[in-house]
Amino acid sequence: MADGTATGGRAAQLQHTGMRHGWTTGACATAATTAAYTALLTGDFPDPVGITLPKGQTPAFALAAERLDEDGRAAMAAIVKDAGDDPDVTHGALIRATVRLLPAGSGVVFRAGPGVGTVTRPGLPLAVGEPAINPVPRQMMRDHVAEVAARHGGTGDVEIEVSVDHGEEIARSTWNPRLGILGGISILGTTGIVVPYSCSAWIDSIRRGVDVARAAGRTHVAGCTGSTSEKVAVAVHGLPEDALLDMGDFAGAVLKYIRRHPVDRLTVAGGFAKLSKLAAGHLDLHSARSQVNKEFLAELARHGGGDDALAAAVTGANTGLEALRLCEAAGVPLGDLVAVTARDEALAVLRGAPVAVDVICIDRAGEIVGRAGPKGP
Repeated sequence: MADGTATGGRAAQLQHTGMRHGWTTGACATAATTAAYTALLTGDFPDPVGITLPKGQTPAFALAAERLDEDGRAAMAAIVKDAGDDPDVTHGALIRATVRLLPAGSGVVFRAGPGVGTVTRPGLPLAVGEPAINPVPRQMMRDHVAEVAARHGGTGDVEIEVSVDHGEEIARSTWNPRLGILGGISILGTTGIVVPYSCSAWIDSIRRGVDVARAAGRTHVAGCTGSTSEKVAVAVHGLPEDALLDMGDFAGAVLKYIRRHPVDRLTVAGGFAKLSKLAAGHLDLHSARSQVNKEFLAELARHGGGDDALAAAVTGANTGLEALRLCEAAGVPLGDLVAVTARDEALAVLRGAPVAVDVICIDRAGEIVGRAGPKGP
């Protein structure tokens, strides 16, 4: 909006709650990388250091530490992560990036320093043996290295070692050990921004979002688990901003409010793993309160034509994504099966309200991996 007032999505969530957003570990690592590489090429650390996030925001970060090696071949910069008003276990963590010059043609190489995990099991968006620096933060760092190189005459060939002080200890409070990410935390984030997590405020903002959409005459709204699924819902259905509900993990809040305040059509869009929880009957999709049920997915795979060997492999999968890939390789449409089952669960919660529901499941890259067409009471 021209006056700075958001009508839907994450911006409206923040404006309504009055809570302060924060920055992801990926944004902090990108800022530290940018400062360190700039120092390598110029001899000076920019402080504060500005970066550009995937949606165009341009925050600046103060440096908490800096070091330029005497031989000019390596530099380190560090940023203290500020999670805003979100109760994030990484709030206050010191995120370091050490950048080392490499021979021309080497490209950008990522390393896990102390406190950053290493992937040891399949099923994640990174290969086994890779540092737990997720794809979007990697791309952000590559983009900023290229920008710094173009500005200051570098080649852009560097090694980036990301480390987190006390990261191994912090990781014990996360799901990383269970997922086989060992040695520390993951460097995460798809937007660079941490939206504060407050159950009551979030649910209230969902209700406000439905009210705004109905007042604007919207007959079709989308409940999305995050920014990536929001983009997909817009691309598929061409929905305006005020028809987007930042559902987060609160599928039940969306369904129960729309049951009392119906619209003609509801699209539920989200990651495959989260929507598999909805398919299994969970209305709160947060990892602390519901988990991906691999036995449930194995049963769906059987219904889709999978054999006993596939069902056993799905049951033993490390993540929901690995289960999905196993089924795709076997020609079993697990994504569609989850979408259909999630749609039927949503309709059950709606209890005959005059709302048609469709479901879109995506993977971490934002690719659609399952669809269920609209169905009403």
